[in-house]
Amino acid sequence: MNDSKDMAKLAVKALEEKKGEDIRIIDIRKVSVLADYFIISHGNNVNQVQAMADNVEESLGKAGYISKQTEGYGSGNWILMDYGDIIVHAFNKEDRLFYDLERIWRDGSIVESISDLN
Repeated sequence: MNDSKDMAKLAVKALEEKKGEDIRIIDIRKVSVLADYFIISHGNNVNQVQAMADNVEESLGKAGYISKQTEGYGSGNWILMDYGDIIVHAFNKEDRLFYDLERIWRDGSIVESISDLN
C-alpha cells in the first residue's frame, strides 16, 4: 500500500465531487523532497474553492490523513493543503493562471489519471 498514491486518489475524487476544474497530478518524487505529488485544481469563485478544500480535508480526514498545514483558506484565492506526501492546491482560475505551478514544476511528471497511480 502506498499512502501517497492513496492520498492523491482521495484528494482528486474530493476535488471532482466539488466540480474542481482541470485537475492535474504532478509526480515530483524525482525532482523534490517536498512531497511525492502536487494535486492542482481550480474553481470559479471563493465559495467553490473553499468547498473543494473542505471536501479534500473531510475525505482525507475520514481516511486518517490530517493536514500538516493549510494556508490561504480565508481569501479562497489559493488554498494550499500540505499532507506531507501530497500537497493540494485549490485555486481560483485567475490565480492559477498567474502562478502557473504546472510550468514551475514542469520537471515533474504529469500523471494522466488516478488510474495511472496504481
